[in-house]
Amino acid sequence: MPPAIIFSLQLVLGYVAWLLCFGAYIMPRLKAMDRVAAHRAIATLNSFRFFGLVFILPGVVGSHLPANFATFAAYGDFATGVLAMLALLTVRMRPLFWSFVVAFNIVGIVDILLDYYHAIQLNLPAKAGQLGAGYVIPVIYVPLLLITNVVALYFLLRPKPRSKITASRPGAAQQGLRPRAGQASASPTTWS
Repeated sequence: MPPAIIFSLQLVLGYVAWLLCFGAYIMPRLKAMDRVAAHRAIATLNSFRFFGLVFILPGVVGSHLPANFATFAAYGDFATGVLAMLALLTVRMRPLFWSFVVAFNIVGIVDILLDYYHAIQLNLPAKAGQLGAGYVIPVIYVPLLLITNVVALYFLLRPKPRSKITASRPGAAQQGLRPRAGQASASPTTWS
């Protein structure tokens, strides 16, 4: 099988596998989290994008890896990773945090889409062996990154969930109901 077909097949299957995993395990967990926690989890994953600098590291990638692809991919990933780290560092300064969340997700999506464009223009699938040890990045890591960036933007654009207003109900303790975080228990011995 030609290298271009192997690389393309592995890239597509990387998306399929991650979408299946994401739908079954990751998305339900992210939906159950509050908005800040979900975006922090996505930012944590994207903070490792500094690893894309490997595309310009001699000896790790082949000497015939197209420089137009390698340089843009390396610095696009690096910028996204730094923005994600800044989001994590500013989580207590919410306006700044949200600005960095928007920035790293938009930069991350644009980086990956432009990397795909450059890869097609430069016929990278036929030269996939030049990725060297960095081969796993586009096949395994990039699909997960793009999926999380799209999900993060989805979370940012969807309406904020309504707050549930809860009032203390008489007899709640006798029914074995647990207090919500921050609520005081009228009868601490009956709460489990």
